[in-house]
Amino acid sequence: ISKGPGNSKSAKSTVVPPGPPVYLDLVYIPNHSNSKNVDVEFFKRVRSSYYVVSGNDSAAEEPSRAVLDSLLEGKAQWESNMQVTLIPTHDSEVMRQWYQETHEKQQDLNIMVLASSSTVVMQDESFPACKIEL
Repeated sequence: ISKGPGNSKSAKSTVVPPGPPVYLDLVYIPNHSNSKNVDVEFFKRVRSSYYVVSGNDSAAEEPSRAVLDSLLEGKAQWESNMQVTLIPTHDSEVMRQWYQETHEKQQDLNIMVLASSSTVVMQDESFPACKIEL
């Protein structure tokens, strides 16, 4: 059996190339948390204490449920169980449903989700967590 010219490479491409994990304090999940841009490999490699998840477009299903599930799957593969805080920029039906359905798993993985009424305090200023837009 011979392979055609397009079959020599894997059909699956990942956004984050394989390699050792990168540790950060704060990560903004790119492109309105679209699952085409962020997958399990992203969360296995890009490890942060805080993830800002944007998305307020229910028609586009943002944030993506697949991205939120990828956070759980990726975090489950970390060697340590460091606390992770998820900061949603908007209150959305997708976020609320995911939070309720996966709450026990979030607790097992030491993931905290800030509520829409949460406030972020940084040195001399404070602001609503859900108003963060980069």
